[in-house]
Amino acid sequence: MEVLREHRDGIAFAAGIGLPIVVCAVLVPFRASFAATASALVLVAVVVAVAANGSRAAGFVAAVSASLWFDFFLTEPYERFSITHRPDIETAVSLFVVGLAVTELAARNRHHHERADENSDHIELVYGLGQLVAAGTSSERVIEQACAELTELLHLRSCRFETEPTTDRSAHLERDGSVRLGMIGWGAHQMGLPGKEVELLVHGDGHVLGCFLLAPTPGWPVSVHRRLVAVAIADQVGSSIAARSNIA
Repeated sequence: MEVLREHRDGIAFAAGIGLPIVVCAVLVPFRASFAATASALVLVAVVVAVAANGSRAAGFVAAVSASLWFDFFLTEPYERFSITHRPDIETAVSLFVVGLAVTELAARNRHHHERADENSDHIELVYGLGQLVAAGTSSERVIEQACAELTELLHLRSCRFETEPTTDRSAHLERDGSVRLGMIGWGAHQMGLPGKEVELLVHGDGHVLGCFLLAPTPGWPVSVHRRLVAVAIADQVGSSIAARSNIA
């Protein structure tokens, strides 16, 4: 998913640079009869298309490119980065400002859409694990699935389960999403996990039944929301272990 997103953003960035030039060149034969404001609206549509399909940076580049090439191709004196008529200056400035505004709106809309998709995916993770527990799947299989989900969710280098939590481990993922480093709090607001191995306790029936040992990827951002989902996954594992213990 990350690779596809980066590829899409790269294409959009290139389009933000080149597409306004192409559109302006197409409009050149009509510049004597086609109003500058109409040309600017066409270029705004180009900026919107780039911003909607790429990153904020791609949209900003498209806005700058559109303004520059509007000046160069479509305002007098032609083929020069110079504008002599005040209405053209106002149109060029408006094109730039509107381009930045629609880029910001598109970026925010994209961010909210991605967050909604991410939240939906996380709900499916916890729900899927809960289905395994409800179906009476063996604890070993539930733990294996949980390790896979935690590795993907938190971008871990590795994840393993131990039945006996260690009391001397310095990094702990707490139930509120914060990380405790010995006596120092990493804080729920920190975007990521410390570089050392982090312990996530597994609770069930009011007891600690084991722990996951998480090896984070240094420098990779991990939101508090993802950490809370990790706690929910650990709770599902705790329910599975407790249920199997009660049956036994």
